[in-house]
Amino acid sequence: MKAMVVDAQNEYSVQEVSLDPPKAGEVKVRMAATGVCRSDWSIITGTIPMELPAVIGHEGAGIICELGEGVEHLSVGDRVILSFVPNCGTCFFCEHEQAYLCAANHDALGFMLDGTSRLRRGDEELRVMTQLGCMAEECIAPSISCIRIDPEIPMNSAALIGCGVMTGVGAVVNAARVTPGSSVVVFGCGGIGLSAIQGARISAAGQIVAVDTLPHKLEMAMKFGATHTCTPEQAQEYVLELTEGRGADYCFEAVGKTELMQLAEQATRPGGVCTIIGLGSLEGQFVLNPLMFPLMAKRVQGTMYGNCNPKVDFPRMLELYRTGELDLDGMVTKTYHIDQAAQAFADLQAGDNARGVIVYE
Repeated sequence: MKAMVVDAQNEYSVQEVSLDPPKAGEVKVRMAATGVCRSDWSIITGTIPMELPAVIGHEGAGIICELGEGVEHLSVGDRVILSFVPNCGTCFFCEHEQAYLCAANHDALGFMLDGTSRLRRGDEELRVMTQLGCMAEECIAPSISCIRIDPEIPMNSAALIGCGVMTGVGAVVNAARVTPGSSVVVFGCGGIGLSAIQGARISAAGQIVAVDTLPHKLEMAMKFGATHTCTPEQAQEYVLELTEGRGADYCFEAVGKTELMQLAEQATRPGGVCTIIGLGSLEGQFVLNPLMFPLMAKRVQGTMYGNCNPKVDFPRMLELYRTGELDLDGMVTKTYHIDQAAQAFADLQAGDNARGVIVYE
């Protein structure tokens, strides 16, 4: 089968690989759609450190075609969204309503949950991203990473819930808990930023300011619910002007650039909430003035996977889609064949898409 393999930093290509059968607690999934996410690119560039070679891909949807021993809650033929964080249900984090931090995810380090690989290139064993490696025609996944969906949901759109949409919408509704009528600023209008804008619209925010350097990204932001737009250079003054000099109630950084994190914190009003969604580098430094905390009572926080419980929040996102409150179809601005994956990453870097999706059928 074909899969996107990263052999070394900035060395990646579509190659022929093979899969072993699923083991206990696992399933084989025939992929229907894989979102092209900046986190995949971060593996390629080394921003996210990972032992290589490895197959990337962590945002996807597909059809179960084989069950491993002991899998009883899923069946062959089920359509599923893949969660890049497994949900064991029994670790400290799962039991304390923090399934997005499930300990099983921290222990795998590029292998399956039992510490071994199912993926091979000839005699060579390959690692996989987040126990999935789903930028491939098929993947082996932990059954606890699969959320069943109804057959009428388009797979191209459903795939986005597996990372970008859940991360962005969840940052707003779960992590920050944006309130009706409030002011919101989103720095960065890629797939996650646009999802955060949708989350703010769903939360009935009064002002939703989209910040980006690319005019076409700001145009997209308006379609998904932004009420105002500006560039990063304009943001500080513009946000103060819109909020009678206070700053925004809620700010979100959705790129992973430290300079935007600084802007987001500065644009947040006293008593407001600044949420960092974007994936920064290990070398980056986000500087905060310690006097800001006692004098301004701001909350600066991170969020992982939109602070979601996939078993609860994936169906919640799909219900919002069914009612027309969440636009998934419009987020898919271009589709690609697996052989065009390199072009999909080039378009990601150019900022051409809300979300590019690789399709297999």
